Amino acid sequence: MKPDPQTPITVIEPPSGILASAAAFLIWGLSPAYWKCLAHVPATEIILHRIVWSFLLMIPLLALQRRWREFTGALRRPATLGMLSISALLVGGNWFIYIWAVNNEHILEASLGYYINPLVNVFLGMLFLRERLRRAQVLALLLAASGVLYVTLSYGAFPWVALSLALSFGFYGLIRKVAPVASLPGLAVETLILALPAGWLLLSLQRTGAGSFLHSGPATDLLLAGTAPLTAVPLLLFTLGARKITLTTLGFIQYLGPTGMFLLGVWAYGEAFTHVQGITFGLIWTALAVFTTDMVLQHRKRQAAVHEGR
Repeated sequence: MKPDPQTPITVIEPPSGILASAAAFLIWGLSPAYWKCLAHVPATEIILHRIVWSFLLMIPLLALQRRWREFTGALRRPATLGMLSISALLVGGNWFIYIWAVNNEHILEASLGYYINPLVNVFLGMLFLRERLRRAQVLALLLAASGVLYVTLSYGAFPWVALSLALSFGFYGLIRKVAPVASLPGLAVETLILALPAGWLLLSLQRTGAGSFLHSGPATDLLLAGTAPLTAVPLLLFTLGARKITLTTLGFIQYLGPTGMFLLGVWAYGEAFTHVQGITFGLIWTALAVFTTDMVLQHRKRQAAVHEGR
């Protein structure tokens, strides 16, 4: 029997999904500090290293968890491979724009992009997954949207960094949520797809002597190699969590990431925080308060219902 389209579908979300997603976004929120250490390396080269080292890290992880069969199975299924090819391009583009923004004094705009991202998630959830919103959630989204609209109009310029980050990661999350492959094998396929051209480009850089690896000191070499765990760990946590919780809940949790970026941008790296940004972030933080209150109330209602059913 099909569910009534007018009736909201209640989903019991496991704590493991929420905790995994929260950990992912906390890591991403603090990651500008890492990328700043590689500011002397071109963003394009950082991305190439990030892709190749991440795939190399996937190999022992697949072996340790005995997931080779899932990995090769995804490669043999054309539909799954096609979905992961699209998600690979989306996440690769997202990585490049983000690192470029961090190392070109646009951390606040990057944080704005990830504040917009939950709105994209909610829209995609309603459009493709038939997720429905409660009134408090609608109010929170309207407040956040007002903040985004205000800063966009006040800038008088198209915020391409923010919107590119929001849209690319929103669609990436949707594809990974519905793709019939687990988080680790799926990430391994994505990095393999990207690593083939990335490895060739890195070898070309090394042959011409234009590459930073092995030419800029051991600290740079270690930082470039360290992009693998910095990439793989939060992505694995994200894909694990995204498959267990709704896109609406995921949208709320994602505010942890841009908040960390915002704090680093203003307090650690001295990016200008104007009155326009103050109003924008004030609206968004108010939206967060509404979201949090609603989630607590709904959690208490579910607990009460469980106790009454015993």
